Amino acid sequence: MLIRTVEKFLREHDMAATKFGRLAAHDPRFVLDLRMGRTPRPHTEARVRQWMAGYAPEMKGYVHAR
Repeated sequence: MLIRTVEKFLREHDMAATKFGRLAAHDPRFVLDLRMGRTPRPHTEARVRQWMAGYAPEMKGYVHAR
């Protein structure tokens, strides 16, 4: 189930559900809707899973060496 994968991702990355929804699905209510039983379309689920697989957290304080 997608919701289990998303919940694990949120814990691992200490990310708010609304932020995840905005970034992964362009819908800040996406995770809440999943929690309430929403079943996303197959294309949406595939796109969200792909986004999670390619996610790279921002490197805070990172200074690019020249």
